[in-house]
Amino acid sequence: VQLVEAGGGLVQPGGSLRLSCAASGLTFSRYDMSWYRQAPGKERELVARISSNGGSTNYADSVKGRFTISRDNAKNAVYLQMNSLKPEDTAVYYCKGSGNWLTYWGQGTQVTVSS
Repeated sequence: VQLVEAGGGLVQPGGSLRLSCAASGLTFSRYDMSWYRQAPGKERELVARISSNGGSTNYADSVKGRFTISRDNAKNAVYLQMNSLKPEDTAVYYCKGSGNWLTYWGQGTQVTVSS
C-alpha cells in the first residue's frame, strides 16, 4: 500500500494550495481518508476527514470555512483545497487511510505559509 502526497510548497499568507494524495495497493473506495498535519514541536492533529463514499466530511475548527476535503474514488485520490492560508497553517501535511481495521499513512508534504 502506498499513499503519496503532493502539492505542498511555500505560499504567502492569504494564498491557496491544493494538496493531493494518490493511493495504490488498496481498495480505495472502502477507506475513510483524512488529512493530518504536524507543526514543529507540536503533536500531529486531524485537519479534515472524508468518509469512504464522500458523503460525510469533518473539519478541525481551525480550518473550517477555509479548507475543503474531497475525493475521487475513480482516481484513487483525495484532495485538500486550502484557501486563506495563515502562518499557523505551516506544517507537514499527511494523508491517512483507515478501513478494514487497518491504517496507512503517507510520507507527508511540507506546507510553509510565510511572506
